[in-house]
Amino acid sequence: MRKQDGGWPQIVAEKRMAPPNWALREQWLFETLNRAAAEFVERYTHPDGTLIWQRQWPGMDGSDDPYEGFMNLALLYVLGGSRELHGVSRKIWEAITWQWTEYGQIHREFDAYYDWMHHGEGYLYLYFLGLAGPSTLKDRQRAVRFARMYTGDDPGAPNYDKALRLIRSPLNGSKGPRFCVSEEDWSTHRGILDHYPAPYEDIPGVDYASGKCPWSDDDVYRRIIAMMNERMNRGDVPLNLNASGLVTHAFMHTGDESFRAWVVDYLEAWEERTRRNGGIIPDNVGLSGKIGEYNGGKWWGGYYGWRWPHGFMSIIEPLTNACMNAVLLTGDMSRLNLARSQLDANWALRREEGGHVLVPNKHTDTGWTDWRKPLLKYPIYLWTMSMADEDLERIERIPSDHDWNEVIIPSISGRDGRTGRETKHYIGNTEPWFQYVRGRNPDYPEAVLAANMELVGRQLERLRSEQGDPRRWKSGFHDGNFSSIHIWQEMCPLYFESLVQLTLGGPMHISHGGLQHARLRYFDAAERRPGLPAGVSALVEAITADSVTVTLCNTSLFDERELVIQAGTFGEHRFTTAERIGEDKRAQGSAVDVRGKWLAVRLKPGAGIRLKLGMVRYVNAPSYQMPWEEPFAAEPLLSGRNGSGGEASCT
Repeated sequence: MRKQDGGWPQIVAEKRMAPPNWALREQWLFETLNRAAAEFVERYTHPDGTLIWQRQWPGMDGSDDPYEGFMNLALLYVLGGSRELHGVSRKIWEAITWQWTEYGQIHREFDAYYDWMHHGEGYLYLYFLGLAGPSTLKDRQRAVRFARMYTGDDPGAPNYDKALRLIRSPLNGSKGPRFCVSEEDWSTHRGILDHYPAPYEDIPGVDYASGKCPWSDDDVYRRIIAMMNERMNRGDVPLNLNASGLVTHAFMHTGDESFRAWVVDYLEAWEERTRRNGGIIPDNVGLSGKIGEYNGGKWWGGYYGWRWPHGFMSIIEPLTNACMNAVLLTGDMSRLNLARSQLDANWALRREEGGHVLVPNKHTDTGWTDWRKPLLKYPIYLWTMSMADEDLERIERIPSDHDWNEVIIPSISGRDGRTGRETKHYIGNTEPWFQYVRGRNPDYPEAVLAANMELVGRQLERLRSEQGDPRRWKSGFHDGNFSSIHIWQEMCPLYFESLVQLTLGGPMHISHGGLQHARLRYFDAAERRPGLPAGVSALVEAITADSVTVTLCNTSLFDERELVIQAGTFGEHRFTTAERIGEDKRAQGSAVDVRGKWLAVRLKPGAGIRLKLGMVRYVNAPSYQMPWEEPFAAEPLLSGRNGSGGEASCT
């Protein structure tokens, strides 16, 4: 090992490796996805980056969906996609932001008001652009401005009560809290919500027991809006914990300690509310800080809470995201405890029915209800971060009623019918990946890559179909398979769960606002950009509390490549040692010191290497910093007029 020019240690791989099948399939995916990205952009955008779509869009829904449809342009670039993706992804983010400003939903470049289920989905794009780098003044200025909308430091967006540590409404954004919604705000949801349970048991004219609520009935609709304004739209809800991702994003751009403190403090506020509520997190907290303040004292019944519309998913996902963000920022594993406690409380309520263990998904006025099989993915996310036996036990206590090793091709439906896995953003193979990194699913890399290849092919067929022609779409377009506002996600071919899992060594992000946590990240040393160099494939084979094992393969017999491996997606870990591992998984030679978050590997043409990298985890402040100097990263933020001159006097 020697020092590379950048000052970090370097390992040289000279032994030729016949490319394994997984390595060749990764290269096929990169090449295919690069071409698919160009076709997708050509099909659905104008030359200026705006989307080919309708003249107007009503209601408060929708700005998240175009961001979701195109966000993977940036993530593919981060993994090693074509250089062109960098400029295209930035151009389209700007264009969507402008277009939805013109539609009337975005204000000051941020959604005027909506909930953090949807903010969380849409601003994944922003987080991926942070990883894409290099950090620009615009990036940092936006990140800080957006975060201050939630830290109580933006008078134009008074979303946060600093004294009571609460976000003041479930509907929030750049215009501040939305305490009172209009019938127009929910207009685009009416047909969809006809098939959902009612948000309350006592809506006049609605049979709650039927499991459906006729939002399309004008009289019922008016009553629903009035009751939501009375009971649901003021005060804090667990869903708002997804705002921690936006504030963490600002910290990683700036290192500003106030952002770290806010994430921890807001999480602690919810921990305290949970203690006051006997160990179950309440889903509605009034503006005075009182649980159930506008809901007859009930701790259930809040917006996207225990009763409506999705139940436990809308509780555990923002909890998991916020807890993981707090660990990322502090290195303190006890910050996972609120999510752990809610998984445990839910598990304690379990019952057996028809030979299956079921847990309650909702709580209504009659008690716990909507019994379903417990999901594996949430404790898997916690275990991936903690590597703790207690989180492993939370996974393994769940009975195996299907093959955890089975790879699925995620479907457009949002849920796999056989395994019950949710497949939002076509993420569906967290369970078999977990089995693989524990040494229990050796065929997983080839299987998941094959499934991903098939998924891309199916999506390209959809894109190229008559239904995929954006110039056919009209307002409210829905043919039973595709919906108007979700159309870009449903036609997008840029889904690559396999590449994230296999190259980075982590599960795909939680679709509703989760950062992309993982063990490793890569940079192309020659190109000075994120991602694996062209022709280089990577496979993270195992992760432990203090190590990660990765195989690198240069599939080109003609080109030498050099990459920099980073310890953690955000540089939050530190490498301690590096040792070469043979086919028998034994060390070849002694381990060498690394002692930093970057390690360079030079791969001769056709060469491959397996490395076991020792690491200490969560010891560095997370950031979007790249391994080399970024000339604009230190530029001071701009400061606008403060208006201190008062009103001008004209005579």
